[in-house]
Formats: sequence, C-alpha cells, structure tokens
Amino acid sequence: MTNWQEILDNEYAIPADRPFAELMDELVELLRSPDPHLRDAVGYNIAAEWVEHLEEPDRVALGDTMALRMTDDPEIQARTFAPLILDCIVSEGTFRPEWLDAFVKWYPTEPDIRGYHPELGWLHAVAHGADLLGAFGQCAAVDVDDLLTLLDVGIDRLVAPTTHVFDAQEDDRLAYALARVLTRPELTEDEAVDWLDPARETFAVRLRTGPTVQATNTMRTLRMLYMFADRGVLLEGGSAPVPIPHARILKRALGSVLRPTFTRMG
Repeated sequence: MTNWQEILDNEYAIPADRPFAELMDELVELLRSPDPHLRDAVGYNIAAEWVEHLEEPDRVALGDTMALRMTDDPEIQARTFAPLILDCIVSEGTFRPEWLDAFVKWYPTEPDIRGYHPELGWLHAVAHGADLLGAFGQCAAVDVDDLLTLLDVGIDRLVAPTTHVFDAQEDDRLAYALARVLTRPELTEDEAVDWLDPARETFAVRLRTGPTVQATNTMRTLRMLYMFADRGVLLEGGSAPVPIPHARILKRALGSVLRPTFTRMG
C-alpha cells in the first residue's frame, strides 16, 4: 500500500522502492475517486508534480487516458479532473490534436457545472476546463484555426443553457483562459472579436424575455475579459503583463456586446 501522505510530507519526492509507472497507475485511479481528499489533495497534487518526470511516450499515454475520461467517463469528478492533468501535460510541451478534439466535444456540453459538491468536493468543470483551454491557447503546436475553435468553445460554454450561476470564480478563470488565447499574435483583428457574436444573441434574448443564468455568467466573464484587454495578461513564468495585440478593438467590441446588459429592465 502506497503511503501517499508520506510522499506529500516529503514534498512529492518519488519513492525509490516502487516502479514509477506503478505509482502513476495508482494516481490515475485516485483521480476519479469520489473521495475529495484522495482525488484532489493526493491524486491531483502529486500527479501534477510528477508529470514533468514522465518520458514523452508516457505523457502521451496519460494524456490519451485523460482525454477519453473527459468525454466518456460516467463520473462527474473523473471528467472534471481530467482537464487539470491534461493542462499539466500540455504545459510541459506535449500535445496531440486528439486531445483538443476531446476537449471541444466535452467542454461546451458538460451538464454538471457546479463548483463545489458537499460530498464530492470541488468539481469545477468550467474552471478546470478553462485552465486547459488556456494551456491549449499558449501551446505552440496549436495553429490559428485551433485558436479560433478555442474562442468559439469558450463562448459556447458561456451561452449554453444552465441553472448554475457561477459562484466560485469560474468567470475569472474562463476570462483569463480566453485572454491567454487572445495574446497570440497570429490572430487578426476580426478573429479577435468575431467569436463574441453568440453573446450578442444571448443578451438580446435577455432583453426580450428577462434575465437568464447564462446571460449573467456571460456578462460577468466578459467584463473580466475587458479588464485583461485593458491591463494585459500575466502569463505563467512572466514578470510583467503581456498585452493583447488587438486590445483596442477588443475593448470596443466588448463594450458594444455588453451595452445591452446595462439597459434598465422594468
């Protein structure tokens, strides 16, 4: 039996008396545990630290497992922790187009977007998915077409019908992820703003029929994105914010999209 607490206490040092692959297999199982301590404090924290020690073929195999788990696992906690591990893998420089395909299939359609569950602990589908979206957005292997797909997926996640109002900074996490994508210099001015069109329709519906949860979530996220457009984006490892290349036109577009949300109703 692996003493995971001892590994945590020893600052994630890899035990010398066990095959590393065997330990990683155990962690992969812990990542779908309904026990929040085993899944989050143990499984995720240790796996996230150990990803950098994997050889490239092993990172690819782990990524394949997580991608399949996102789309096919029946357990919500398994689906929502898979993107966190994929985030670590992609951030190490390993990428497969199939992982992006799996993310595109899962993220806008995940029905359970609660932040915290009293028994399962943190689920955080929107926030965890946002972290992976941002990692894809910073990956050099992701081309312009895929960047546009990521922006579309982000707005599709926001405008998808839901009854859950963001209550655990999901709006901040998704705005940051979109901002990371928008720092890519390959995007043209039009490409930096055209993806906002679905939000216009969401806010138009709000004016016709009254407030909706998805409109609330969308406006809060886009307001935070405006801040990133204005102040720049502090990327991992950076010491100063990186400007969004088309910040001026993006702020103008965000202002236009958000204007109807300030119209008095009733």
